[in-house]
Amino acid sequence: MTAMAAALLLLAAAQAQARADPACYPRVFSFGDSLADTGNLLYLYGNDSYEAATRLPYGETYFHRATGRFSNGRLIVDFIAEALGLPFVPPYLSGRSAEDFAGGANFAVGGATALSPDFFWENGVPAFRADTVHLDMEMGWFRDLLGLLCPGDVADCMDMVSKSLFLVGEIGGNDYNLPLFYGVPFEKIHTFTPSIIAKISSTIAELVELGAKTLLVPGNLPIGCIPAYLTTYKSDKMEDYEPETGCIRWMNEFAQYHNKLLVDELENLRKLHHGVVIIYADYYGAAMEIFSSHEQFGIEDPLMACCGGGGPYGVSATAGCGHGDYKVCDDPQKYASWDGFHPTETTYKGIANGLLRGSYTQPPISTTSSCPQTTELASSLEYKVLYDM
Repeated sequence: MTAMAAALLLLAAAQAQARADPACYPRVFSFGDSLADTGNLLYLYGNDSYEAATRLPYGETYFHRATGRFSNGRLIVDFIAEALGLPFVPPYLSGRSAEDFAGGANFAVGGATALSPDFFWENGVPAFRADTVHLDMEMGWFRDLLGLLCPGDVADCMDMVSKSLFLVGEIGGNDYNLPLFYGVPFEKIHTFTPSIIAKISSTIAELVELGAKTLLVPGNLPIGCIPAYLTTYKSDKMEDYEPETGCIRWMNEFAQYHNKLLVDELENLRKLHHGVVIIYADYYGAAMEIFSSHEQFGIEDPLMACCGGGGPYGVSATAGCGHGDYKVCDDPQKYASWDGFHPTETTYKGIANGLLRGSYTQPPISTTSSCPQTTELASSLEYKVLYDM
């Protein structure tokens, strides 16, 4: 038997076990933005011609149709649900009855922010729409769902909530994206971070008050590796780029600043909430492993968008994925970026596997969870083998 055939058998056995065993977390509740949205945007905007994620080629690789996911296939939350033996987490806006949320609910929306539009208007960023979804709105939806699941008394949901896994983010990226593209001075944007972290913290505290016992909280991705930013902030100075990746150094340093404040705040929350497991998900570290060792993941060009316009990074001012005279690459698995802003399914899978292995979560999921499925998926397969499937 070849090594590849053995790996395929191991993967099939692990997946079969995940389907057979009862899920260690009966439900997953997810909050965030386009990195986690499994379709809420589709229900908010329908087939709005401006929202490209509601149409093909989005979703083409795995679902063969647009689902509202900002990628060619599955997201991190999808891979986590699969590893837990659960169905894909349904978008909250797609459900009508308690039965629709038997496996949890996803409140994430593409374009969502941590802070409300009021914060940005008060800080001189007029571009934010009044109907921008933000964390307080997503929490409002969660409370409404608890009222649906426990119509007599929300307190009756405490046991269910305590056994669920909460994915709080990624959120906060859009609080930076729009100001950056509207030319707000970076020094000003830098001052937003403590408020963003405070909002994430208060959301976690609110969830804990409602009974949450296990929360997975992602940090920011290495935004200096995003093709759209590489195009917008192109520089002739070599020192502006990381020599090992070609990513923009100062932007990645800013992402690390955000993540440092988040990690410190999560430690404060752990001290306040004994008996609650608050796990930091290091999206930055897991993604940087892909950018620095992309060949190991079968990725040929980590800084080029698969779907988009022209230019050295596949990003154009006149065409974008689903807009204008755009082009789609032949094999998205060979790219890290799908549309110049959002990762491909390959990248999402790599980050999810990095989390499930435990090396990119603090504390490791494998030591805080009673899930045999995640340990099997993480330990029985070589990392690269997952990318040859």
